[in-house]
Amino acid sequence: MNVDMMRKVDHHIGIPLTFLATYWLKLIHWITGQKKVIPKNILFVELSEMGSTIIADPAMKRTQKNFDANLFFVIFKKNKPSLDLLKTIPQENIFTLCEDNLFTLIRDAVRYLFWCRKNKIDTAIDLELFSRVSALLTGFSGANNRVGYHNFHGEGLYRGEMLTHKVSYNPHIHIAKNFISLIYALEAKTAEVPFSKILITDEDVKLDQVSFSEAEQQHVLRQVKHCYPSYEENTPQLVLINPNASDLLPQRRWPKPNFVELMQRILNEYPNVLVLITGAPNEQPEAEALRKQVNHERCVNFAGQLKLLEMPILYCLSKLMVTNDSGPGHFSAITPLKTFVLFGPETPKLYGSLGNSTPIYAGLACSPCVSAANHRKTPCTEPVCMDAITVDTVYQQVKIELDY
Repeated sequence: MNVDMMRKVDHHIGIPLTFLATYWLKLIHWITGQKKVIPKNILFVELSEMGSTIIADPAMKRTQKNFDANLFFVIFKKNKPSLDLLKTIPQENIFTLCEDNLFTLIRDAVRYLFWCRKNKIDTAIDLELFSRVSALLTGFSGANNRVGYHNFHGEGLYRGEMLTHKVSYNPHIHIAKNFISLIYALEAKTAEVPFSKILITDEDVKLDQVSFSEAEQQHVLRQVKHCYPSYEENTPQLVLINPNASDLLPQRRWPKPNFVELMQRILNEYPNVLVLITGAPNEQPEAEALRKQVNHERCVNFAGQLKLLEMPILYCLSKLMVTNDSGPGHFSAITPLKTFVLFGPETPKLYGSLGNSTPIYAGLACSPCVSAANHRKTPCTEPVCMDAITVDTVYQQVKIELDY
């Protein structure tokens, strides 16, 4: 299903189902009695954003530290590789939903119900911001403890009342800190209305860093050399350009002519730089079109040359990356790579990378225009917020790093 179809399903089917589910669960609790249990098998629900699995890792690590429990995760199948980067969740504890169409989604949702009971899920933590699908997955997980964001007196998206720990989503702090607040709600000894009354610091949301063997690094360097035969290790320096963003919010894309001009300026000014245009395998044609426009021998179409799990190795070997606000900006956060992330429809105050990153943001009066309250759907068809970021602004930032 495309993004708009998923939104329609979430709205037209999700609202009546969450309404009915609310009273079904109330009836079950009235009959059987509801009791809080000590978490032993904790399920995280996060479906739609690959980058969010990285941002949620500090919350999952806190859960590991403070509970003697097994961790589980449910996610859309296409986004599952992002969970593998930090290996916080064991492979056998990950359940994937296929969202190709409504039939496969319903089929896998039914399988999920049996999977939860087989694994004796007692606690479910909904990381999604007001999604009805994730609310239903949380509500019907069979868990006694159900933690997630509740709207309280807000006028945002309705998704029933199936939570035992209702947390107030704070749109003024980073999403990683919002995730931590969900874990605190589970830790709290007494009930709070709303959860969570706690100070969360920047130290609480630091990401673990990854490292790689010499053999793993050499494998990636051989792939670079395959695409650029005259490449020699450490010379030239690798500069990565990620011109893509997910279909969830295409307005996040910086204009392609800007990327072309930026690459040309870097290559003309720095003879020791090799530019790699990165992307997924299905983004190869777009990357090739950009390479041809750049028209420089040291500009390489590198899209699809590495698996997602190998990308952090490339990040460790590179000088810097310029990327739209998308997954790579978060994937690079588990490495030392200096990353410049271009923001427009969203704000770095909420979704900035947790790594060695510099956000570049025009900060127009209309920006950010997407939020949890509008299902991240904007009426904007002309993202001036991205156009307003000039090539010179980005180049001057990149130049500081390349001159260092």
